[in-house]
Amino acid sequence: QAYLYPSHFPSAEGDVSSLGSLSVSGRFAVQSELSHSEKAYLNAVEKGDYASVKKALEEAEIYFKININCIDPLGRTALLIAIENENLELIELLLSFNVYVGDALLHAIRKEVVGAVELLLNHKKPSGEKQVLLLDKQFSEFTPDITPIILAAHTNNYEIIKLLVQKGVSVPRPHEVRCNCVECVSSSDVDSLRHSRSRLNIYKALASPSLIALSSEDPFLTAFQLSWELQELSKVENEFKSEYEELSRQCKQFAKDLLDQTRSSRELEIILNYRDDNSLIEEQSGNDLARLKLAIKYRQKEFVAQPNCQQLLASRWYDEFPGWRRRHWAVKMLTCVVIGLLFPVFSVCYLIAPKSPLGLFIRKPFIKFICHTASYLTFLFLLLLASQHIDRSDLSMQGPPPTIVEWMILPWVLGFIWGEIKQMWDGGLQDYIHDWWNLMDFVMNSLYLATISLKIVAFSKVNFPRESWDMWHPTLVAEALFAIANIFSSLRLISLFTANSHLGPLQISLGRMLLDILKFLFIYCLVLLAFANGLNQLYFYYETNEPGNCKGIRCEKQNNAFSTLFETLQSLFWSIFGLINLYVTNVKARHEFTEFVGATMFGTYNVISLVVLLNMLIAMMNNSYQLIADHADIEWKFARTKLWMSYFEEGGTLPTPFNVIPSPKSLWYLIKWLWRHLCKKKIRRKPESFGTIGVSCVVYSAFSPPLC
Repeated sequence: QAYLYPSHFPSAEGDVSSLGSLSVSGRFAVQSELSHSEKAYLNAVEKGDYASVKKALEEAEIYFKININCIDPLGRTALLIAIENENLELIELLLSFNVYVGDALLHAIRKEVVGAVELLLNHKKPSGEKQVLLLDKQFSEFTPDITPIILAAHTNNYEIIKLLVQKGVSVPRPHEVRCNCVECVSSSDVDSLRHSRSRLNIYKALASPSLIALSSEDPFLTAFQLSWELQELSKVENEFKSEYEELSRQCKQFAKDLLDQTRSSRELEIILNYRDDNSLIEEQSGNDLARLKLAIKYRQKEFVAQPNCQQLLASRWYDEFPGWRRRHWAVKMLTCVVIGLLFPVFSVCYLIAPKSPLGLFIRKPFIKFICHTASYLTFLFLLLLASQHIDRSDLSMQGPPPTIVEWMILPWVLGFIWGEIKQMWDGGLQDYIHDWWNLMDFVMNSLYLATISLKIVAFSKVNFPRESWDMWHPTLVAEALFAIANIFSSLRLISLFTANSHLGPLQISLGRMLLDILKFLFIYCLVLLAFANGLNQLYFYYETNEPGNCKGIRCEKQNNAFSTLFETLQSLFWSIFGLINLYVTNVKARHEFTEFVGATMFGTYNVISLVVLLNMLIAMMNNSYQLIADHADIEWKFARTKLWMSYFEEGGTLPTPFNVIPSPKSLWYLIKWLWRHLCKKKIRRKPESFGTIGVSCVVYSAFSPPLC
């Protein structure tokens, strides 16, 4: 067994002739028979016989009878044996006789012997120079990328990490996985496995909770960024995906456990309102929960769903109604209905007097949510009235003028568009497109704008009966787009389900299932295109062009179902729902072989699509639902927090369509903004005329209203 262990040699400055019973062959040591004195020496170390070991060391120093760095059959020196037995007295004795240290520090860290680590860190050679960190990597049991601090972080031993951090040791940041520097390229070319394992070992160390707590000035931010970075690495380094995902979960759990230590609301607010520039938000722009926003950005679901955090959010959400959740459901319903019906009154009061009691009342997050919901329900009611054509007499007109209901819908559409523009301006384009609901709003608003534009075009055309319109008539296209937009508008109401504890998890599960459907459609489209190509090639020659003969899948009796590629794709798609009969594989000529091959291909397609792919989709959707169900509380609280945070913002107080009306407050802000920027430009043009006061004005005006 000794041949499998790397040997432990004296330091580079030592005498090579003192190896005694050791010789080297390649990387591993080939050991000759130990002398009787060496066996007794190692046996005394194993038993912890301090006196015998000291005597042997003194004799070796005087008479050179034994090699104090000899190794036993397990490849251990006396120092390693003492470390394994946690005998600190013997470790101190051996170090005093300047035995070879080698990678003893790493062994002490791996065994988590804190006392031995401290002795090795403080050990000095007779010349006074520390030697414990100069490891002989060529003959070490550890790979070259394993340093003491990395190994200590792997064990997550708080005391050992603290000792190393106090010595000024730190973990180097790894290069990016796509880095093309000379060092990364050469390391990957020499040994790609070691290069990847080295990066993984560094990230294992960086993800250590003890190391983060001891070395980071902002442990929450470090945990957030590291978990996000590890999650992204798991998508690139697929070979180590499970390891990186586990490290990412470890960082998320550390941030959540750290938040558990808060003892009061004051401590919790300080943490959640903390900025990265070491300043409290509440001292600058109010309590807008910057750290919580950062947690949402980095998808720290455990942190956001932590009970302390949720309790603070709930108290702010129901700020105007203390004890709201203890009230009867009928009282809650009646209160919401009354506030919803009065949202025009609250909006007008806010426009006229934002600082009045009613103006301040609508700024409360919960009240703002009810008013916005009531406004959207009013919009859906108007869409329902528009679809019934109650106030329209002549439906066959080419470009009918807008009805009263359509004129009422227009302000809501303009309000939605203005609200999306403000949201994109405040949060940025990148954050805007990362939310699927925003993309849905963009599509919905685009459809409404296209509908309005086509209505204007159709209104300018000459009037003809509807029966004589061509297929792409502006009115027909506008009606189609308006119908699609109505569907999106109604489905948009699902986003409000997040506020409810019963409907929220179902809404999240539905979103995950839609992703599964998209994955399924990719495979299904390949199967569909493959069989459509084959069937179209087989039946292309049997297309019938008789006058008055119906073609396609919409005929009462299908024929020419596979005559063109487009008709073939439609026929195969609708066959999943049982709307295509088997006689579509027949041909007029007596070509039984062609019919047999066509029927076989048609049946094979149905077996693959119905039996295999459809059941695979059901299994995928069931798996997604189960994943959400297993973490329903965390998933729902995270989604609800995202919804709540959108109403905690200062802007966007007024619901549509009142948000398009310029308020005195908005005009005042515009004047202040123009004054500030014009003043800054004026100061930059004539700095010499202001002197010291002018310079102070420039500096101050960058952060607050100008002094000038």
